[in-house]
Amino acid sequence: MPANETAPPVKKKGRRARLIVLVLVLALFAGLGYGAYWSVDGVRASFPQTTGSLKVPGLTGTVDVKRDAHGIPQLYADNDDDLFRAQGYVHAQDRFWEMDVRRHMTSGRLSEMFGSGQVETDAFLRTLGWRQVAQAEYDTKLSPETKKYLQAYADGVNAYLKGKSGKALSVEHAALELSDDYRPEQWSPVDSVAWLKAMAWDLRGNMQDEIDRALMATKLSQAQIDELYPPYPFDRNKPIVEGGKVDGGKYTPQGAAAGSGSGAGTGTGTGTGSGSAVGTQTSAATDTPTGLAGNATAQGATVGLRTQLSSLADTLDKIPAILGPNGSGIGSNSWVISGKYTTTGKPLLANDPHLSPQLPSVWYQMGLHCRAVSAQCQYDVAGYTFSGMPGVVIGHNADIAWGMTNLGADVTDLYLEQVKPEGYVYDNKVLPFTTREEVIKVAGGDSKKITVRTTNNGPLVSDRSEELGTVGTRAPVASSAPDRGDGYAVALRWTALDPGKTMDAVFKLDRAKDFASFRAAAAEFDVPSQNLIYADNKGATGNIGYQAPGRIPVRGQGDGRMPTPGWDSKYAWKGGKDGNAGYIPSNEMPWDSNPSRGYIVTANQAVVETGTGAGKYPYPLTTDWGYGARSQRINDLIEAKIKDGGRISTDDMRTMQMDNSSEIAALLTPMLAKIEVSDPGVRAAQKLLDGWNYTQEPDSAAAAYFNAVWRNILKLSFGDKMPKELRIEGSCMNVLGNGTGPADDLAKTVRECGTRDSDSAQPDGGDRWFEVVRRLVKDEKSPWWSSPKTVTQPAATTRDELFARAMRDARWELTAKLGKDQSTWSWGRLHQLTLKNQTIGTEGPGFMQWLLNRGPWNLGGGEATVNATGWNASSGYGVTWVPSMRMVVNLNDLDKSRWINLTGASGHAYNAHYTDQTTMWAKGELLEWPFGKDAVEKATVDTLTLEPGGS
Repeated sequence: MPANETAPPVKKKGRRARLIVLVLVLALFAGLGYGAYWSVDGVRASFPQTTGSLKVPGLTGTVDVKRDAHGIPQLYADNDDDLFRAQGYVHAQDRFWEMDVRRHMTSGRLSEMFGSGQVETDAFLRTLGWRQVAQAEYDTKLSPETKKYLQAYADGVNAYLKGKSGKALSVEHAALELSDDYRPEQWSPVDSVAWLKAMAWDLRGNMQDEIDRALMATKLSQAQIDELYPPYPFDRNKPIVEGGKVDGGKYTPQGAAAGSGSGAGTGTGTGTGSGSAVGTQTSAATDTPTGLAGNATAQGATVGLRTQLSSLADTLDKIPAILGPNGSGIGSNSWVISGKYTTTGKPLLANDPHLSPQLPSVWYQMGLHCRAVSAQCQYDVAGYTFSGMPGVVIGHNADIAWGMTNLGADVTDLYLEQVKPEGYVYDNKVLPFTTREEVIKVAGGDSKKITVRTTNNGPLVSDRSEELGTVGTRAPVASSAPDRGDGYAVALRWTALDPGKTMDAVFKLDRAKDFASFRAAAAEFDVPSQNLIYADNKGATGNIGYQAPGRIPVRGQGDGRMPTPGWDSKYAWKGGKDGNAGYIPSNEMPWDSNPSRGYIVTANQAVVETGTGAGKYPYPLTTDWGYGARSQRINDLIEAKIKDGGRISTDDMRTMQMDNSSEIAALLTPMLAKIEVSDPGVRAAQKLLDGWNYTQEPDSAAAAYFNAVWRNILKLSFGDKMPKELRIEGSCMNVLGNGTGPADDLAKTVRECGTRDSDSAQPDGGDRWFEVVRRLVKDEKSPWWSSPKTVTQPAATTRDELFARAMRDARWELTAKLGKDQSTWSWGRLHQLTLKNQTIGTEGPGFMQWLLNRGPWNLGGGEATVNATGWNASSGYGVTWVPSMRMVVNLNDLDKSRWINLTGASGHAYNAHYTDQTTMWAKGELLEWPFGKDAVEKATVDTLTLEPGGS
């Protein structure tokens, strides 16, 4: 039945008109056309005061804010409330624009700031209900202590906001105020909690893969899909935890003594991937093989589902990806080395989360210190924070350090729902929808009203798209499915839509003293599912550990790979009535402590080998692991360093973080070098690969040419065989008709253009594609190596013919991009990073981007490389995700730890600390990270004292 909403289709011209107004206002504040007064007064008015003193209502004592040469603050207070109130104040000083945009996004209210162009995004986010879930968490789940901290933080933000608007807050706020009289509202504790939903959304696991597989089934056979999603290579790439078992309701690591690492086990961990082949996999929605290619009737039957999933994918691409692009598979690196193998004699811990490049960075470096740690003041912690949220997310205190990487757990399922005027079908009964009305206020326009409908499987995301309003009337389902009626809707089941206690976990991590208290904190880290690594400075060589936290569902039937029949309770998540969730018990989640190998690596690889039998984990975690290219390279680097008694230093850890070696280049380059090439230009390019060591340095011509060849191999062998919904928007080709319409039969050739967003198009070239090609490359006559002839190129029918064609295409592509002279080629000229200011800096014309954005920087590294500067091979070579920060913690001497941020402390476009760390970050340099009082004092260049008082 039609989507239940009254909002009309969104028109882009409204958004463009509003952006033009913002451009003009920003021009004024940049001093263009109105003189130096506006430049100085308008831009610098929002810069924070960093010296002297300020009155802050609600403080019971003074708080010192000590900033170093890069503007990084260390806060000192005498009680917890004052500490977090000051944190809110300082965050708002530097980053309130970022905080304001973020809270409008998480509550589905971007249209209030940016006009009608955001209505579609707001409607989708209102349907998900992030704000409602955050409110429920605050009301029913969080501890009184956490609520107190959240309120203190909000009070600090509001103390900063009092009496300020427009240019006193930021140039962006000035533009909004003059264009639409915009005034920011007071900050609330729920604004902080809601940020966790955005974090969880961008780290939600395999939802994109679920959609992609279903769309592939419209054109590829099940066997072909299986080849594109191969099993995890456990024989080659180590999982995080080896061995271990679940017994008596508890997980015990391999070799762990009874009671070892006591403390609450933690939620759900997932690496990615099931070790089993999927050659006999069936679709839970159909009870029949999902491969439908070659059967015109079956292909026709998938049209509706194909349309709805394509539209859903398009909707997902429009949701602001604060942490990373939807399609590339957000990753991260972390590893920890026992003091037995370090030059310091105590553990070293490294972490670099791979997220979307943001300006300012999603991270904010900060120290939170009690002048004297006591029951009234419990914190002495430093690390990376999120602006808008109290506490430290990743970092160290005086006793322990911790890092995080994405587990990639399968925590989402799409359910097909049979809808009727009076409700939806569930176990042969019609149940009423849970409904609520939402009013979306629109700057410069009329408000829009929507109705959100929810089943016991979750909200109907199909209601939020004109194309999805009436779902596929011929969706592929079993003959036993209920009557199609007007079609099937699509509901989203997602762990983050159940209230949780992650905010409690953040504060418990910040004050954890040992592995037991660390694990107890991790047990409450519900979403997103993250790998947590650990180190402490206890004993002769310290301790290291790992915990997999988070909620991971236990499913009934189905495995989460494809959309599932929502009308059948057999497919609900186990453990609850009417589809209420059941999760893997926290005590049964994988963990490890002081493994005999002396180190732990987490880089989005498989957490454990799942299945039955000795040493295998009994719960399915996901079928979509990262494939271990980065993790195994880190393992190999560590092993090479510590063999024969070698030891690892802090600088060694930094060097590993910048490793640019390409696994796929090592595999394919020897093959490419042997191919006979007659064209002298291509032959000259081929010679660039002679003697190349497969490292992707920014000045490497060989890296530029190889990556161009790799991109063209993927396009010719896989990209051109994908359904249009997975190919990049605008990529057009002639294809045979598929029998789905009267003007489109099997005998006709039609022009078909891709529709996918550039960040999520396939093949993206990540390490799943490494594994695909590794498995196929020995079969020189695989059908994947075929490519039809073109006006300029002969047909390819074998691997070497296709590789030769890719080498020719790459040569002429780089000639067009970098010039004919190969001596001027470099990977960095292709592989560039441009930092874009949130929202306004991403969509405006060139002038607006010049005003707020920075770059480009020429980078080394690449996809599935330890120095993971990701790029999507379907769309080009530009950097789409990055190590968003890097840190190395020295547990022997915390003042000798090192850190760096992608940008800088400030979110103000013309502040000295806007991007003052970026060039150092690009070079792989790290800053000193003072922690102790004396070290902080030595590094301090500005001191601001926050004092009680004011109103």
